[in-house]
Amino acid sequence: MFAPIALLLLVVVCRVVFGIAGSTDMHGMLHNFSPIAAIALCGAVFLPKRIAAILPLAGLFLSDLALDLFYKVPFFSADILPRYLALVLISGLGFLLRGKVRLPGLLAGSFAGSILFYIITNTGSWLSDPAYAKTAAGWLQALTVGTGNPAYPPTWWFYRHTLASDLVFTLLFVGAIALSNKKVEAPVTAAVAR
Repeated sequence: MFAPIALLLLVVVCRVVFGIAGSTDMHGMLHNFSPIAAIALCGAVFLPKRIAAILPLAGLFLSDLALDLFYKVPFFSADILPRYLALVLISGLGFLLRGKVRLPGLLAGSFAGSILFYIITNTGSWLSDPAYAKTAAGWLQALTVGTGNPAYPPTWWFYRHTLASDLVFTLLFVGAIALSNKKVEAPVTAAVAR
């Protein structure tokens, strides 16, 4: 039980640190660089089901609380539901891949999860933000250039950070699982060799 708790704390700390570090430079790489979606996908593939379902949502919830305090924004807002919905769907994708996927399939799932997160969260922004016309052109604007505010880069810019972080953290998660399995197998192999 220690490993999932340690992973949860690491995810929360990582997301909060990257979120705060990226706050001064919206165009920087750390903004929108987060392990949450990778934990949702990989957790559903590798962790026990009960933990896999709770861990990413708990990580998102705790890090949202900390970041909302830092940014001085209300926790409950219209854009919170699409994030949680996207995370639940990414976990669902992980459960579909459970027990039958190798690294290329997991990376493809990570890529698909990134696209899913991007479309769902930007559609949520399009629906809730009055800056977007509630038309197909307004939705396309939400998916590409954003509101046009020069203080913020286009939404596709944020997506590339999301995609990069999802792939990086998926590889790190798989690497940690592989190392963990080797540590478990090594003593067993040594004991059998005796």
